[in-house]
Amino acid sequence: MLGLKSSRINKMLGAKEMPKHVALTMGGQLSYAKAHNVSIEEIYKMMFSKINWLLDLQINMNIPIITAYVLTGDVKESPHFSTIIDKLVELFENLRNNSRIYDNKIKISVLGKWYDLPGRAVEPIKSIIDETRDYDSFFLNLCINYDGKEEIVDACRILGRRIQAGKIDIESIDRESIKDNIYSSYFLPPDIVIKTGPEKNLNGFLLWDTTNSHTYFSGKSWLKFNEKDFEKAVEDWRKGRAIHA
Repeated sequence: MLGLKSSRINKMLGAKEMPKHVALTMGGQLSYAKAHNVSIEEIYKMMFSKINWLLDLQINMNIPIITAYVLTGDVKESPHFSTIIDKLVELFENLRNNSRIYDNKIKISVLGKWYDLPGRAVEPIKSIIDETRDYDSFFLNLCINYDGKEEIVDACRILGRRIQAGKIDIESIDRESIKDNIYSSYFLPPDIVIKTGPEKNLNGFLLWDTTNSHTYFSGKSWLKFNEKDFEKAVEDWRKGRAIHA
């Protein structure tokens, strides 16, 4: 696990402003695997295990909400689907054994259609959600089998059913009512979205909530992304805030 340097942490915490909600992608795995001749099984193991590092980062930098884009909505179409699920199961079993989650009261939420995954993955996901349900010191959201467009479609379906049942009027639908029915309804929109990996797109990540979020393209794969890179992203966000102040 990557270490967190106390001098940098103290400097960051001493700053005037820190983001309340950071969203980031976990990209660049396939290009990393090719460049380093690493098996797909090992790549996903490394990718998921680094979420424990993200937990440490969140605690030490005192960031209330972090949302990570773990697996896209087309994961079932991957030729490595079975391997991915095996490593996902390992991830959630490891999270359940991570004492820092319980010591620091971190609520784990999973956004997306994770319940459509094989049962061997659903059970450990459901367990960690239930075990941390009442925690409220920190919030770690993991987007799994997630699609930003589907998130909005699902919100529209919920509102449509309420109209059909006569519970709301069609004219009452506004931005707030859609926000109230998306997966991330309980959370503030991200202050910053950090894109890891070589691609220059967000693949619909938190599509509704990121309209006004600062976007930072790190250019590094998730597996190489470290606390210094995180600091650069936050500093870029601060500069953006200063320009628009």
